Amino acid sequence: MSGHKCYSWELQDRFAQDKSVVNKMQQKYWETKQAFIKATGKKEDEHVVASDADLDAKLELFHSIQRTCLDLSKAIVLYQKRICFLSQEENELGKFLRSQGFQDKTRAGKMMQATGKALCFSSQQRLALRNPLCRFHQEVETFRHRAISDTWLTVNRMEQYRTEYRGALLWMKDVSQELDPDLYKQMEKFRKVQTQVRLAKKNFDKLKMDVCQKVDLLGASRCNLLSHMLATYQTTLLHFWEKTSHTMAAIHESFKGYQPYEFTTLKSLQDPMKKLVEKEGKKTSWRENREAVAPEPRQTHR
Repeated sequence: MSGHKCYSWELQDRFAQDKSVVNKMQQKYWETKQAFIKATGKKEDEHVVASDADLDAKLELFHSIQRTCLDLSKAIVLYQKRICFLSQEENELGKFLRSQGFQDKTRAGKMMQATGKALCFSSQQRLALRNPLCRFHQEVETFRHRAISDTWLTVNRMEQYRTEYRGALLWMKDVSQELDPDLYKQMEKFRKVQTQVRLAKKNFDKLKMDVCQKVDLLGASRCNLLSHMLATYQTTLLHFWEKTSHTMAAIHESFKGYQPYEFTTLKSLQDPMKKLVEKEGKKTSWRENREAVAPEPRQTHR
């Protein structure tokens, strides 16, 4: 008798395991179907979609923050390269004016020397803008790799639970269409699917709240980052303009009353070889004309 009871318990355990496996397969089937519907862009239940409108708005904000922070990081790197290039060109122009000013002993030479020194000074001061920009770039990269990445992981987990929840809703909708209240097995199946829907909704709602809170915190953190770092850059930029404008204004005051020079600009340059060829061509044509005009020598008869 005891052996018969052990055998019946083994059958019940095996039956329960088989039933659990079937339920998991059915659950995965409806999750896969929901993922397929989302991937192909098919129309979903409008009431289910409307219930996640606030979440979708937060996700749109998150993707905007993610995209704009990446663009900002690239722009800062490009801006630093442009500053270095401009500073180098400005320094080269200053050196050129100084060298030409040493050769010119007139007042124009003194003006070129003073302007060249001012340009070299401006190029050195311009490089100071790289310090707050480097710091700004480091902060943006840290924000991207930590805050945004952490939020992105939470968003991915939430999307998995949303797929499970909507798949469970599709499963319950399919079961309810064939539901017969008089049949105990169908009612039991419907209750199990309903329990699965409640569990999936509970997990989804928890991560939904986490995503909304993290996105709000992410937006506030980005505003604080930008306000702090841009204020530092703005202060450095104002100091740069104050120093350079003061230097340029001093040069302007020191050379007041100087006789202005009149400059002429060449609009086109001619190749020296071309001028030489044209000159030789004129000489040849002049000789030919001269030989053609010269009288023929007279013949003398003996």
